[in-house]
Parts: sequence; C-alpha cells; structure tokens
Amino acid sequence: MSMSLSQVRIIDPVLTNVVRGFRQQNLVGDVLFPRVDVRISGGQVIEFGKEAFRLYDARRTPGAATKRIQTGHLGRPYALVQDSLEAKVPREWMRDARVSPGVDLGTRATNVVMSALSLILENEQAVAARTLANYPAANRVTLGAGSRWSDTSVNPSNTAETAREAIRTAVGMYPNVAVLSARAFSAARNNPFILDRFRYTSAQSVSADMLAQLWGLERVAVGAGVAASGANDDFGDVWGTDAIFAYSPQASVGAEQPSFGYTYVMEGHPLVEPAYWDANAKSWMYPVTFERVPVIAGGGAGYLVQTAAA
Repeated sequence: MSMSLSQVRIIDPVLTNVVRGFRQQNLVGDVLFPRVDVRISGGQVIEFGKEAFRLYDARRTPGAATKRIQTGHLGRPYALVQDSLEAKVPREWMRDARVSPGVDLGTRATNVVMSALSLILENEQAVAARTLANYPAANRVTLGAGSRWSDTSVNPSNTAETAREAIRTAVGMYPNVAVLSARAFSAARNNPFILDRFRYTSAQSVSADMLAQLWGLERVAVGAGVAASGANDDFGDVWGTDAIFAYSPQASVGAEQPSFGYTYVMEGHPLVEPAYWDANAKSWMYPVTFERVPVIAGGGAGYLVQTAAA
C-alpha cells in the first residue's frame, strides 16, 4: 500500500490546527495559568520581587554613573512534561462513516484525545492552585463550618475584599480574576447577602459576570470540570469546593510579566502526529502530543479560599 502525503509528514498541520483551536467549556485553568510559549524543555521560572516598589536613590550628579536595577529574577527550575495519547479508529468505523455525511472520524478522534490531555492539564493546574503551601500565610484561608459561603450568616464579599487587600499588599496590584469551583459559585450566587445586593438592580439570576463586577474583577470563571478516578471511575470536582483570587494578565502574556502563574508550553504544541495504520488492530491511530507544565510564579499574587462551600 502506497503512503499518503499525510503519512509521510512529521506533523499533520490540518489536525494540529484543530487541536490548537480546541476549547472545553468547563476548563478554566488558563485563567490562573496563562500560556507562555517556550523553545526549550527546561529552564527557570521568572519570579518577581519588590523591585518596582522600592524607593531607590535615583538621583544622579553630572558625570556620575547611572544606577541600575533589575526586574524579576530567575527562581525555581521548571521542566516541561510531555503527555501523549492516541485514539483508535477501527477500519469498520471508517467504512461506515463514508455513508454518513459530515462525519470526520479523524477530527473526532483527535478532539477526544485533546479533551483527555486538556483535562490532565486542568487537574495539574487545579492541584497547584489549591495547595496551601504555594501561598504566603497571609494569602490563604480555610473556611470551616459556620464560616463558609454556603452559610446564610456569611457574606462572600467580605472574603473577596480580604483577598483583594492581601494581594495588593503583597504585589502592589489588585486581583483581576477569580476561579470559583462549581460548588463555590453555587454557594456565592445563592448566598442571601449576594442576592440582596442585586435585588433592586437585576431580575436575573446572579451570574459570574455580576460577581466579577461586584468584586472589582475583570473575570470570574467557574471551574465546573469533573474527572473520573479510582477503581469505580467515580466523578469528582477538579476544583473541589475552593475559590482562588489572583492577578493574572489575560492578554499578550509574556514570561516577563508578573503573574500568579504560567503554563509554559513548548512552541508549536499541542501537535498532531501523522495518523498511522496498525495492521494488528486493523485500525487507524491518531496520536497527539502536548509538552507543557503549569508553574506558580508568584504565590503572593494569589489568594486561596479552601472549602468556600460545604
């Protein structure tokens, strides 16, 4: 059997463009960890200190040397990890698809793989963002029974204000985003203090955009993703019951910009390798490779609210 053009390519450019445009509705990790392209698989995270806030003696006399400052510094090392999965499309499915208009099994198989790889990344981002040790002591709180947003005596806006001030004090900037788990969002939008705040201004149910406006944020994203794990493939919320406030640039992101976190991604990834024929399985295989790693660049630029909801 002669090889097709797509088989001799190292990368399938058509399906690679498909996966780069792929977005799952419930995945929000990039809000806290915006993508930054890198060209090497390892390096050091650029972390930011107090250089921009220090009162320097910048006065210069004629002929004197100009004083120098440095923005950012190299911090902890990072190493990209490479995930790779492939989807199997049996020959019989290909045969049947020829009589089903609009069915592109190659694209569908590629999207299924990308969905799985995206969920793996989302879970890693959530684990990093939900780990207490990644934050200074003043930038984290664990809410217990009687102090959660799901309790009618608690006003979530007080927590949001505490988070705003903690981040401003730590990095000199107010948070611009928040990621609420699905349960934290439900607790906030149904909280009597929040409902009362919008009672005379809107007849609509409280939305994420309304919370963003109330809390002085550019965006509130709801982490509604679920993942199956364990022997019984039980579903669990990726973002648990937590809420995270952060300063994280949402456009034109570069590694030189201060941010709570980044997702370092190998330039050109994710990529689709050429589909290949597996004679033993009598199937076409569609592999996708994604080389990346989420990192915390500045824990002080975030505020973790653990167990915001019951």
